[in-house]
Amino acid sequence: MSGTAEGFVKPAVSRPELPRYFWRDQSPAHTRIRYITNHLEADFELSRLAIGPLGFDLEWRPNYRKGGRENPVALVQLAGFDTILLLQISAMSGMSKTSKNKFPLKLREVLLDPLRVKTGVSIQRDCKKLYEDWGVSTHNCVELALLARSVDNARWKGKYTSPLGLSRLLETYVGFSLAKGKVQRSNWELRLSLVQQEYAANDAHAGYAIYTRLIALARDMPNTDPYYYSFSVVNGLVLDHLGSSQWIPHNPYYDPGPPPPPKEPKEKEKNKTPRAPTSSVVSQATTSSGSSLQDRIGMRNDSQGPLLSGVPVTPAVNSRAEAFHRTPRNRPTSTQRPKNRGYDPAQYSVTMRIQ
Repeated sequence: MSGTAEGFVKPAVSRPELPRYFWRDQSPAHTRIRYITNHLEADFELSRLAIGPLGFDLEWRPNYRKGGRENPVALVQLAGFDTILLLQISAMSGMSKTSKNKFPLKLREVLLDPLRVKTGVSIQRDCKKLYEDWGVSTHNCVELALLARSVDNARWKGKYTSPLGLSRLLETYVGFSLAKGKVQRSNWELRLSLVQQEYAANDAHAGYAIYTRLIALARDMPNTDPYYYSFSVVNGLVLDHLGSSQWIPHNPYYDPGPPPPPKEPKEKEKNKTPRAPTSSVVSQATTSSGSSLQDRIGMRNDSQGPLLSGVPVTPAVNSRAEAFHRTPRNRPTSTQRPKNRGYDPAQYSVTMRIQ
């Protein structure tokens, strides 16, 4: 909610409740889902995948220790036209968490295939993590947020690389909401429950559904090059979708719209009065201006009363520095103070030196 110029609070506009996305209702009746913990079964199912794009997502066990290292990728989700594969890498038989060379061979080939699109949200981070954890490169990845901004610029404004969440894109282009909850932060290295399997399948299949809607818009849009939203992560480096040169997300035809209005200063800063200069600042400014001792004494007379009570001052000049010399009051001087109680201490505040 935000305040208006009149000081009233504008109520938030409630969006209509959308039905929950469920992959079984959005895919053909013969769609298969396979939860796989064996690398031989993984190779077999991956070899049966139909040609076409794949919704791509990863899951790993969360680390609740502050500043602790992330756990390795435990689950790889792939969703195509009629198949959803949940490949639990951490549970593959005959594999250890640290043996990168035992990653399922066919899964490595699918991820490396430059002719097969892998699509998702924040997919660049996922691909980097997959390489860091398992040493696997991924070609021809499509970031759905960049694709949406490229083909539907009239709807999306702001910085080209600003993220758009999977749930928001699903609501916009498919008309369904994405269920979230504690399952997102569950342990993905243990045997997956039915709730976990459905959650993981929905995430991957939602990415596939959004991609099919957006790529249909791209076919009717001029100046929509795959370079604007596609990339590859090869040996940990972010390259273009062909894997030949460095890639930086950019679209020269994207219109970010007008810049946001400047932020108003806080009330405390607007009502803050400037502080008066301190005495030390005044003294430094006076000294730096090159004023004489007589001027400074006059300033003392105006502000703090007379410095000397009717005693003429004839300051002595130092022969070396040719400057006035003033002895601190707490040091002994050659002038003896009278012992009677009626003396005026101001008369002896400046030492007179006679050459």
